[in-house]
Amino acid sequence: MGTVPMSLQTAYDAWHQRIHDADPQHEDAASPWYALVREHLGSVSGLNILEVACGRGGFVRELQLAGARVIGCDFSLAALRIAHSKLASAPAHQSAALAQGDAQHLPFAANSFDLVISCETIEHVPDAPTALAEMHRVTRPQGKLFLTTPNYANFMGLYELYARFRHPHRQDDQPFDRRQWFPQIHKWIRNAGWTILRTDGSVHQFPVLPGHNPIRWQALESSRALRKLLSPFALTYFVSAQKSERAH
Repeated sequence: MGTVPMSLQTAYDAWHQRIHDADPQHEDAASPWYALVREHLGSVSGLNILEVACGRGGFVRELQLAGARVIGCDFSLAALRIAHSKLASAPAHQSAALAQGDAQHLPFAANSFDLVISCETIEHVPDAPTALAEMHRVTRPQGKLFLTTPNYANFMGLYELYARFRHPHRQDDQPFDRRQWFPQIHKWIRNAGWTILRTDGSVHQFPVLPGHNPIRWQALESSRALRKLLSPFALTYFVSAQKSERAH
């Protein structure tokens, strides 16, 4: 299986530290992709949960306080150091741990977790199909995957094409960032052995003027039915999937 190159790990250490230093009080669990996960999550008390690419640990802490037995895994030591400081304030009886690991080669035994959560991760992994296969391996039979990832089958995708044409040497904010759309995401998840249960989406943005922030259609996202109908065009795309009962 592939592993993340050391140069990419170093780049993400620097990126996480820069983001944290710019706003140490920022609550990363407030991101819109975590809001989607919460809507579908239900009670997590007593569940064994793995968050792949937990970043700076805000959602690991939230799951910990909700009673889950949770492990946050990330390949960035800088992110894990920040996450450790967040978890240190939780009550002693709450169970959470942090582990350094590559999403393409997870350091856990097969069939270990009831639920794997992966938010805005596979677009930053060089080999997304391998990462999804690893998430499948460490999930117990009938366990679930909650995944979010950007989808560019929308106006933002068209704008990306325009921006790359106009500025071919433009650099992304993050060290590695793949552009993908929802049929690719479905294919990778199914090929890894998962059965897709439902999809959803959030963040419907419209880049009106070059050089200005896109306009977000917040009213649309307040209607769950309309939001689900238009999920193939959302920038933040959510998939819940399940491992089969007989999978090993």
